[in-house]
Amino acid sequence: MKIKVCGMKYPENISEVIALKPDMMGFIFYPKSPRYAEPLDKEFMLSFPRNVLKIGVFVNEELDDMLEVVKKYNLNGVQLHGAESEDMCYTFRQAGLLTLKAFSIAEPADFDKTEDYEGTCDLYVFDTKTPQHGGSGKKFDWSILSAYQGNTPFLLSGGIGPDDAEAIKAVNHPMLRGVDLNSRFETEPGRKDASRLESFFQEIVNCK
Repeated sequence: MKIKVCGMKYPENISEVIALKPDMMGFIFYPKSPRYAEPLDKEFMLSFPRNVLKIGVFVNEELDDMLEVVKKYNLNGVQLHGAESEDMCYTFRQAGLLTLKAFSIAEPADFDKTEDYEGTCDLYVFDTKTPQHGGSGKKFDWSILSAYQGNTPFLLSGGIGPDDAEAIKAVNHPMLRGVDLNSRFETEPGRKDASRLESFFQEIVNCK
């Protein structure tokens, strides 16, 4: 079970979370987000351990602008959270970047849009549908995951909190690869409670 911790901002807090050894850490480069990551300490970002992948989260940005941020912080991958095309996803993947595409989910029909992206992404992220491109702290109905019949593995996102480990273990879907954690582990936007994360990690680590 892969674990991604998203919405990181503060160096000392980032170091606390790195010590827990998540698989991925997400940095949001969407200016309207309360977890907007800029400015980040470039030298600190370049000193990341190799076992924690740095993922830049973008919403409807220009390709060149995203690639500039990727180069600036030596990011390992991107998560596209807007209306980015399948061609754009494929461009990132061909460039050797771990490529995640987020989809807003509220009903079974929302999975239909994933079909156009098959083969262009490494992972999908299924998040709760909101007007704010994520970060709502609310879950969608996980029982509708059975409607997803695609071949691209996914991370489960949206409102996952410290008490949800057992519920996640109960999700039985062959393409589930992990979870994306954010607002419900925070003490303020962009600052995670490392002790709550650690407890959750311990519960979920033996899952699948």
